[in-house]
Amino acid sequence: MHSLNNPRLRGVFPVVPTTFTPSGELDLPSQLRCVDFMIDAGSTGLCILANFSEQFVLSDTERELLTEAILKHVNGRVPVIVTTTHFSTDICAQRSRRAQNAGAAMVMVMPPYHGATIRASEEKIFEFYGQISDAISIPIMIQDAPVSGTPLSVPLLVRLAKEIANVAYFKIETAGAATKLRELIRLGGQAIEGPWDGEEAITLLPDLHAGATGSMCGGGFPDGIREIMDAWAGGDVESATQAYARWLPLINYENRQGGILTAKALMKAGGVIACEDPRHPFPKMNADVRQGLLDTARRLNPLVLRWAR
Repeated sequence: MHSLNNPRLRGVFPVVPTTFTPSGELDLPSQLRCVDFMIDAGSTGLCILANFSEQFVLSDTERELLTEAILKHVNGRVPVIVTTTHFSTDICAQRSRRAQNAGAAMVMVMPPYHGATIRASEEKIFEFYGQISDAISIPIMIQDAPVSGTPLSVPLLVRLAKEIANVAYFKIETAGAATKLRELIRLGGQAIEGPWDGEEAITLLPDLHAGATGSMCGGGFPDGIREIMDAWAGGDVESATQAYARWLPLINYENRQGGILTAKALMKAGGVIACEDPRHPFPKMNADVRQGLLDTARRLNPLVLRWAR
């Protein structure tokens, strides 16, 4: 029986960025090199098609192509989480079934939302996740993030975990994440199989103190996040704290400055991928911000700057 004390997945599961050519087409050779680097950098597993994968600029056909190509290339080396978020319950269920059939270990799903104003009630959210669960047999991670504009109360999350078979993991990225994780575990107990940290690991240390067992971070330096998580998992709180302090300037640069494009900027600088550009109309990273990011990274010498050399 899987539970908080016996989870199927734990550890460092960074988000895989989506690589494009300068003209905006998918760059599959770079994409697969990116995956190889992230595995070599110590990722316990991977997450694809998330917001930090620029999923919002991908067509449905491209989503399926990337899912099939990446899962085939990973070939079971690490578990892969596939983001299947959509406002429509039916479409989300179909995406989730296809992800499971392709070999996904888990799906990550935000609550249904569209734009700045279209939301679902708590009862409809409950029905939404219930129907997604009915469509698959792998676990569901609920992504609780401000981008959805949908408040997910702890009592609602606990109800989802206790009453819907496959809802078991929770990526908490809201303000006061540690407090919410702590309360989620207190009220949900063993039904909360995976209380996870997110938001580029900016709150990782307090989240670990609150009981987080996984971190879904950016894809540029899994080796750094792994250093923190391994020390914590080994019971060495002081070493984990020191590692967090050491990597925090780069974590902060990603969370507060470079954002979605951080991993690709690091990968391009290290020769992992051919192009770091986003897809129009998403803006390129400011040149001064990019330089500051690279200066910060070079002080830590992460694998991303050495892997392809």
